[in-house]
Amino acid sequence: MMPARPTHTPARRVAAPLIALAAVCGLALTGCAGSAPDGQAETEKVTLVVHDSFPNDEVAAAASAATGYDVEVISAGDGGELTNKLVLTAGAPIADAFFGVDNIFASRLIERDVVEPYRPAGFPDSGLAFTIDGEGADGEPFSLTPVDHGATCVNIDPAWFAEQGLAEPATYEDLAKPEYAALTALLDPTASSTGASFLVGTVAQFGEDGFADYWQRLTDNGARIEQGWSDAYYGQFTQGGEGGTKPIVVSYASSPAFTVDDELTASRTRALLDTCTRQVEYAGVLQGAANKAGAQAVVDYLVSHEFQQTIPDAMYMSPVDASVEMPEAWAKFAPEPAEGQTHDLAPSVIERGREGWLQTLGDTIGL
Repeated sequence: MMPARPTHTPARRVAAPLIALAAVCGLALTGCAGSAPDGQAETEKVTLVVHDSFPNDEVAAAASAATGYDVEVISAGDGGELTNKLVLTAGAPIADAFFGVDNIFASRLIERDVVEPYRPAGFPDSGLAFTIDGEGADGEPFSLTPVDHGATCVNIDPAWFAEQGLAEPATYEDLAKPEYAALTALLDPTASSTGASFLVGTVAQFGEDGFADYWQRLTDNGARIEQGWSDAYYGQFTQGGEGGTKPIVVSYASSPAFTVDDELTASRTRALLDTCTRQVEYAGVLQGAANKAGAQAVVDYLVSHEFQQTIPDAMYMSPVDASVEMPEAWAKFAPEPAEGQTHDLAPSVIERGREGWLQTLGDTIGL
C-alpha cells in the first residue's frame, strides 16, 4: 500500500453520470429550496460546496476565522458530479461558492450561467485563469479563480521492469507495443474524471480521428479498464496494494512523492512526463448566492497564502501561489511536466467534443 497517500484523495476525480434534479435536492445539502430574496437571510453564514475529498471541517474552521463569516463546507461528490449538481441547481444554488471543478468541466458552468463573475482583488495572473467572455467593472475579463493545479500522467513501477529485464515505457505509443501486453491499468473516462483527463490527452495527441483507434490498440494489447482511480491504483497496480499485477497505471505527476522511502532517497514509482495532461481546479461564486459577499470572501481565502500552503499535503496538488515552499519529496520525485510537454486542449474544445468522444469510444471499445 502507498503509506502516505490516502485512498480518498484521487477518488474525488471519479466523475458520475448526470443525475436527476430530484436526487440533488434529496441530498443533505442546503440551498435546494432557493436563495433568500436580496440575500437578506443568514448573512453571517456562507456555504462552500466542494469535491468529496476536501478537508471540510479544518477548512471551515480556518476560513471562518480568516473571513469573519460562519463558513460551512459541504461535499457534493467528485469534480464531475459536483459540476453536474451545480448545473442542475443553477438559479437555486446548493451553496454560495464552490471549489473543485476542473478544466475538463469548467466551460459547462460558464455556458449554463452557473457562476457569478468574480476575481479576487490583487490576485496575480498565474496564467491558469478560466476567462469568461465579457468585462467586469474594472475593465478586466471575468474569470473563474484557479486554486491549484497538477497533471494526470501514466505511472510505472520501475522495479518491476528491472526485475523482468524489460525497458521501461516512456510514451503513449509504447503502451500499445506487444512487449507491454496486459501490463496497463486505465480508467473508464465515462466514470472517472482522471480517465477523462487521460482521454483528453489522447485526443490532443492522436486527433479526433485517431484517438479511438489508439484506445482500440490499447485494449487489443490487453489494457484493463477500471471504473475509478482507487480500483486501478490500489487494485491493479503492482505498487498500489497486495495482489496487483499491472506495473503501468494512469495516476498523477505527484503520485511518486507519496511512494518514497522513509529517508526520502528513492520512490517506488515514477510518472512518465510525456504522457501528462494538465489539470486546474477552480473556485467561484454561484449565481443567486444567498450571501454573495461571503462567497467572495471565501474565494479570497482559497487563494490566500494561508490556505495555499496547505494544498500539497492536504490535496496533493500544486498551489497557484508560486511562493509556497513545496515539500522536499515533491522536488525530488514529483517534478511538473515541462512547458509544452503536456497534451492539452482548450476548455472550449473539450466542452464541444467531450460527449462525442465518449460516444465514439463507447462504439469502438464497448465502454
